[in-house]
Amino acid sequence: MSVIVCKEVTKNFRSTGVLKNLSCSIDEGKIIGLIGRNGVGKSTLLKILAGHLKQTKGSVEIFGEQPFNNLKVAANLIFIEDTMSFPPIFTLDEIFKMAKDFYINWNDDLARRLLAYANISEKAHHYSLSKGQKSTFNLIYGLATRCKITLLDEPMNGMDESIRFDMYRAILKEYIAFPRTMIISSHYLQEIEHLLEEILLVDQGQVILHAPLDEVKELFVRLVGSKELIKEIIQNTEIVFEKEAAIRSEIVIETTAMNTHKEQLMNAGITIQPVSASEVYQYLTKSTKGGIDDVFK
Repeated sequence: MSVIVCKEVTKNFRSTGVLKNLSCSIDEGKIIGLIGRNGVGKSTLLKILAGHLKQTKGSVEIFGEQPFNNLKVAANLIFIEDTMSFPPIFTLDEIFKMAKDFYINWNDDLARRLLAYANISEKAHHYSLSKGQKSTFNLIYGLATRCKITLLDEPMNGMDESIRFDMYRAILKEYIAFPRTMIISSHYLQEIEHLLEEILLVDQGQVILHAPLDEVKELFVRLVGSKELIKEIIQNTEIVFEKEAAIRSEIVIETTAMNTHKEQLMNAGITIQPVSASEVYQYLTKSTKGGIDDVFK
């Protein structure tokens, strides 16, 4: 069952279009990675889903309703971003107490245990926390609401490595304990791959890929060996990415194209390697086939 449906969503800021006829459908009870380069519209999309912004054109439905200015959606959805703030007069303890009055599934025990684990005092004020502590508190708050839809926009910004990996485990454990729809926007795709069930890749304001993680990993393969030999075997095959080296070059092509030449490649001693979801994302959004190496040619 789809809990989020976007149809031809466009969002303009003055004369600039951020989202351009974006369409997607997200099913209930999955962890989805929202990925894309800076400025392609990820945060704007999340803010529209959360009801913080209204699209310029197109339609958005959350639980079958338009999210903008909608109390029902607000009570069942939490949007966590690194710029979120709370009234400065309240301590973290008081913020937790108020959350119980709004979120019917609020888990106060979880919130306080996670805060203690992160060594953040309940007596502290949100504005007084460091950047990493604010991100940690915001994520804890988002998980403890146990909303049916949880939107996390770069939730690990500012966290040191140890607490960041602890929070990844917290996300997974909490999802298993209380399944819900989670969308995580992050630049650390390689770090969060183990959490994800699907990838939603946005580029130039549109969804260019929405697929299960396993399918994304199977899109491309890396061929390692003699560049001349590889190109001789895969003639007329489109090359997605190419990294030249004196002895062993790397050439990335579609898996379906590789299957046509698989026996020849193996007989020629060419190494066939899998490609991670993080690498697929990089290849699909690069402007050149050689990446940064093209700049120095």
